[in-house]
Amino acid sequence: MSTKTILIQILAITTFGGAASAQEAPAPTSAPAPARESPPAAAPIPPAPETAIAPPAETAVASATVAPATAPAAAPPPYSLPWQLRPVAAANVVRSDTAVAFYDNGAGASGSTVATMLTASTKLTPSLAPLVRLGFVQNDAPAMGADGTSFVNPIVGATYARRIEAFRWAAFLGATIPLGMGGAATPSAASTADAAGIRARSAMDNAMFAVNYFTAIVGGDVAYVDHRVTLQAEATLFQLLRVRNDTAASSTDAARTNSTIGLHAGVFIVPALSLGGEIRYQRWLSTPTQLSMGNKVDIADFAKDTVTVAVGPRAHFAVGKGMWLRPGISYARGLDRPLTDASYNVIQVDVPLVF
Repeated sequence: MSTKTILIQILAITTFGGAASAQEAPAPTSAPAPARESPPAAAPIPPAPETAIAPPAETAVASATVAPATAPAAAPPPYSLPWQLRPVAAANVVRSDTAVAFYDNGAGASGSTVATMLTASTKLTPSLAPLVRLGFVQNDAPAMGADGTSFVNPIVGATYARRIEAFRWAAFLGATIPLGMGGAATPSAASTADAAGIRARSAMDNAMFAVNYFTAIVGGDVAYVDHRVTLQAEATLFQLLRVRNDTAASSTDAARTNSTIGLHAGVFIVPALSLGGEIRYQRWLSTPTQLSMGNKVDIADFAKDTVTVAVGPRAHFAVGKGMWLRPGISYARGLDRPLTDASYNVIQVDVPLVF
C-alpha cells in the first residue's frame, strides 16, 4: 500500500470519526485494493450528528407545547346551562339558585318574594346521578298583607343521561317529600309565602310548594350541543296525591295533575361567557278546586296555565382541576295572567359549581 493511500485513510478516519462503513463505500472499479482502501472521496457523505437527533428533539418540544392546550381541563364547557330547565347531564354539582320577584297588588302597593333552591347531585356512573333539592321562600307582602317564610317540600330523584355525538338526552324520575310548612287547615303567613313562591319560580316548581301533597315527577330532555350553540327542549309530568291536612283550604282535591314544558337556546360569545334564553309553559291537566264561602269551586280559567320568558348571561370559570364555577343572572317576566295582573318582574341569580 502506497504512502499516499495510507495518508488518505487516516484523513478519512479523522474527519468522519469512523462513521463510514464498508457497506457505504462504492465497489472498486480498477484498483485491486479492498473496498475499505477505496478513496473516501467517492463515498457518500454521512449525516451530521445534529441532523440525526434533530427530529426527536423537535417532536419532544412540540409535544410539550401541545399537551397543555389539549388537556380536557382547559377546554371551555360547550353546554349552555338552562335557567329553570334541568341540565341534560349526569354530573357532580352543588347549586344555589335564587329567584327574586317584584310585584304589586293592583292598587299601587308593591311586594317582593325571594325563593331559593339548593341542589346537590353526585354521579354514581357516567350516566346516572341521584340528587336532592331543598327550597326556602320569604315573602314581603304588599301593604298590610302578612309577611311570611316557609321551608317547602324537598325533592329526591335521579337523572339518567346519555350523549350521541352532538345530541344529548336525559330522563328524570323523582318525588317530593311532603314536609313543607304552610299546610295547616287555616291560612297562615307560611301558606301565603308558598303561594307567592310558585309565581316567583315561574310556576315551574309547583310540586315543591304544594306542601300537603306527595308528588311523583317524571320528565325528559333532549338537546343539541355543538358549534358553541345549545338548543334544548323539556317536558315534565307531575302527579300530586294529597297525604295530609284534608281540611286545608288549599288542599281540596285528593289528586291533581300538572305539567310543564320549556325551550332553551344558548350561545357561547367567548369561551368564558354565554348568553341563554328560554320560554316556559305550565298547565294544569286537571282542574284544581279551592274553597269559596265553604264550597269547592274551580280555579279561574286564566289561572290554569302560565307563560314566562327569561334571558341572561352566564360566566364559566375553571377554579381547579376538573372544577367549573358557572354563575349567571337572568331576567324573567310573565306573558299572561295572573302574572301580568300583578306586574311580575323576576331576577334569578344562579351559582352552580360543577366538579
